[in-house]
Amino acid sequence: MDEPTRAPRDDASIVVGRLISATAVAHERQAQLQHALDSRVLLEQAKGMLAERLGVGVDEAFTLMRRAARSRRLRLHEAARAVLANDESFDELVRAQKR
Repeated sequence: MDEPTRAPRDDASIVVGRLISATAVAHERQAQLQHALDSRVLLEQAKGMLAERLGVGVDEAFTLMRRAARSRRLRLHEAARAVLANDESFDELVRAQKR
């Protein structure tokens, strides 16, 4: 038995469908990577600001921010936003972690 042959148009539509699917996946991945990069930049800025304010190294600033975030049950990026926004109550909490 001979297999029916596909028309070139059918092959092209399959290829186009696969390309559209691959493009959608690539765009989603790019968006995820951009979000991760933006989050990382936010954290780095907050660490630097805290280090400057408290007169500590950036590693210690990160540790203090992480502890303060945990004590308030905040996500780390929310804590970083509080630092960048100069949230006084969060700053006090961070300073209390230093003691």
